[in-house]
Amino acid sequence: MGRRLVPLSLDNLADLPSPCRSCVFWELDPVSGQEAERCGRSAQEKEAWISTVLREWGSCGRLVYVDRRPVGFVLYAPPAYVPRSQAFPTNPLSADAVHLVTGWIIPPFQHQGLGRMLMQGVAKDLLGRGFRAVEAFGDARWKEPACLLPADHLASVGFEVVRPHPSYPRLRLELRTAMSWRADVESALDRLLGGARPAAAM
Repeated sequence: MGRRLVPLSLDNLADLPSPCRSCVFWELDPVSGQEAERCGRSAQEKEAWISTVLREWGSCGRLVYVDRRPVGFVLYAPPAYVPRSQAFPTNPLSADAVHLVTGWIIPPFQHQGLGRMLMQGVAKDLLGRGFRAVEAFGDARWKEPACLLPADHLASVGFEVVRPHPSYPRLRLELRTAMSWRADVESALDRLLGGARPAAAM
């Protein structure tokens, strides 16, 4: 089984899983996001967002392929590029952190170590660019796959709560921690990325 991790680009944007490639939950503020969905412009807005972040900041995601099939992804960007983050009560993110926006591994490929592969790819990229940490808004009441990562799953792979909240705590992971993950965290990482999928949330 061949596995390959590649940076997200406009050329492979169509390889995001179908509910994700046109989801703009994070990429637009709540009002603009609803308007884009109402007018059927979500896919174009997603492409415009990726294009802007790539041009102005650089790589903002990773895709993982198994035998040439896209099976998972993760998105990340500085908070300034993630308008929805302004709507969260535990905002703002720390000045030295990049926002771990969301990610997902499609169900048939969960529990195969791909979560660790994705997150270590993120850590390697960001450490090489001088960043120290990623932060995410967790969903403390998570029940099913949605745009937000489950808070307990984030905690299970080493994220620490830096601003508590009963619904949307903000959690942080030092990137060097991610680089040293061993196989014993693989199932927790797969739970983390299996639990997030752009759908309705918040």
